[in-house]
Amino acid sequence: MTTWMVRAGRKGHLFDQFMDEGIVTIGWKAMGAVEPGISLDILKTKMLQTWPDWHPQKISMSAGQVNRFINEIKPGDTVVTYDPSQRIYKIGVSKGEYRYDDSADSDDHGHILKVNWQKDVPRDVLQPRTKNSLGAISTLFKIPNHAAEDLSRAASGKVTTNALNSEDEDDVEVDNDTLSFDAVETRAADLIADRLSRLGWSEMQDLVAGVLRGMGYKTEVSPKGADRGKDIIASPDGFGFQDPRIIVEVKHRVTTAMGAPEIRAFLGGRRDGDKCLYVSTGGFTREARYEAERARYPLKLMTLEDLTEVILSDYESLDTSTKALIPLTRVYWPT
Repeated sequence: MTTWMVRAGRKGHLFDQFMDEGIVTIGWKAMGAVEPGISLDILKTKMLQTWPDWHPQKISMSAGQVNRFINEIKPGDTVVTYDPSQRIYKIGVSKGEYRYDDSADSDDHGHILKVNWQKDVPRDVLQPRTKNSLGAISTLFKIPNHAAEDLSRAASGKVTTNALNSEDEDDVEVDNDTLSFDAVETRAADLIADRLSRLGWSEMQDLVAGVLRGMGYKTEVSPKGADRGKDIIASPDGFGFQDPRIIVEVKHRVTTAMGAPEIRAFLGGRRDGDKCLYVSTGGFTREARYEAERARYPLKLMTLEDLTEVILSDYESLDTSTKALIPLTRVYWPT
């Protein structure tokens, strides 16, 4: 059977919907419903009529994506999607049953296939070559055999010895069809997140403190041992006397999502005026996010993906010791 990647929207914002409804979806909703079996040429014509200002190459690439979704994904094929907040690949089996949804709450994703979701695979247990192959920017693509086999092994609980703590991510395979700034930027962010995931706990704590210093705060980092519900205090004066006083908890467990009990425990020791930041490299459960939304104190949940974005945005303002934890090189791209 063929194995397909279908991305859950930008930053995985449709992942919960995919799981709840047992589906995968793609965009291009404005073109309307597509009859299964439609030819690629007719599909291109339909797209050109919908988006007459699009470049021919964009029409061709987009039509190819829709054609694969409607005509090439068969019942019984393996389907994979990704939740970047928890760094988990979800594996399922296509049930087919294409339908079109033009409702307002379907976002731009109107083309839908049913999927029976089955198993989770953490990104960090996969081979570097597999992670590179899964990093293509395309909404939908066929996963290479080597990567599909690695996913299958990991889903069955078998992890190869050189998958964890590997330094081979620099050997990136490039797909010419997706060689664009967005593709390179996305792959770079994935590789940076992979490097961050391999930091030790104290290094991650120091990194988060360094990011806050780069934003203009002074930080007090808790020593090893019991931290009484806070790993870092950030404030303008460095003592926590001046507002804003930011209390930070750092949980560096890349295969464990923090839940509502952890959020409640963190908030239990806060006081009026505190601003709260909870960093979890394993992401957060849906219940944890609900708990954060109801919190009495201002609370920001930060995943490994969020931390990567902040580092990329503010890297030049980081001090030398923080940059040493995640050394990066600036790359210029022609406009």
